[in-house]
Amino acid sequence: MERLFAIFGAASGFIAVAAGAFGAHALKARLSPDMLAVFDTAARYQMFHALALLAAAWAVSRWPGRAATLSGWCFIGGTALFSGSLYLLVFTGVRGFGAITPFGGVLFLAGWLLLGVAAWRGAAR
Repeated sequence: MERLFAIFGAASGFIAVAAGAFGAHALKARLSPDMLAVFDTAARYQMFHALALLAAAWAVSRWPGRAATLSGWCFIGGTALFSGSLYLLVFTGVRGFGAITPFGGVLFLAGWLLLGVAAWRGAAR
């Protein structure tokens, strides 16, 4: 699992950097300032959680257990729902995609909580 989370984290970080560059250069003249800010938020949160996935990969090897593993899956799902829905909102203009975003945010919160639980339980060993 640690290798999978590290691979997903690295891939997600790559995509976040590419999206940030694309937004700063190619989309700047094509999007309204509001939509550009939404795109920036998607890329920024994707990068934060790419790093969180690398932390989850490390945690799985350091403190094996359900909490560390679930944290990684929450970060993956959160990125797909949060950043993915914002990217779709920007590119399609369909405001309904914004309704999905909070579910990704909840998964991000759960991932951080579970990562903390893994550390707490691991410290007790």
